[in-house]
Amino acid sequence: MPFLDLYLAQLIDPFRIGLLAALLLTAANTAPTLNRWIPIVLGVVFVAVLIPYSFGSSEDIAKAFAVGVGLISNVTLLAVLLGAKALYTRLA
Repeated sequence: MPFLDLYLAQLIDPFRIGLLAALLLTAANTAPTLNRWIPIVLGVVFVAVLIPYSFGSSEDIAKAFAVGVGLISNVTLLAVLLGAKALYTRLA
């Protein structure tokens, strides 16, 4: 699967979006004790690895490629979610 097709498929994956939204909620709750960015970074990597290894193909190279593209798409989705959160905070 080419890079752009996989990237766009991951951007509209509702499971991935839900996991990242839950990650932001959890990071907001643990921010006073753990720091905000450590759980977010670890969660982005976890989601990028979890989905291809749970639901992906059996080829290791395809899984590694999907994890790499997943990291990029997770960062993109996270930027959108953080922007939406900042906009909501500013307007509220």
